[in-house]
Amino acid sequence: MFATLSGVVLVSSIYIYETYFFTFSEINRASIQKGPGPVISPTEEYTANAYYEPYGGAAGGVNVRVEITNNYVKNKSQVVYYSDAKSNFAMKWLNEDTLYIINDEPDFPNSNRSIELEIGKEIYHRNGLACKSLLMKDEYETCYQN
Repeated sequence: MFATLSGVVLVSSIYIYETYFFTFSEINRASIQKGPGPVISPTEEYTANAYYEPYGGAAGGVNVRVEITNNYVKNKSQVVYYSDAKSNFAMKWLNEDTLYIINDEPDFPNSNRSIELEIGKEIYHRNGLACKSLLMKDEYETCYQN
């Protein structure tokens, strides 16, 4: 009984930690590949870069992460988008604070992960982990998930 109770407590603790204490620092940076970018905002305040993260070996897939760097504040960057990568991926600035991220599979309309994000206020995470994270809640006002 003690072993079962210990196992339940351990699994519950891991679940709570992974769900409510999520940060993007857990991304495996060793396997990151440079994606599209840099894409500089019209006022040159922000630079958007995309990075690809392969997972699962030969049968796996690729995640894409978009990181925004504030060019006016030293060492200030923020991940604003994280999802599975589709074949059609691009980024473009709509204005000085709004980035449009295109991430879709033209042959599969239900796989569209494209979104407009207002930098500093909005974030997208496919699984919603960034939306539930207590550590990240001060980094955005609105969080979107699939």
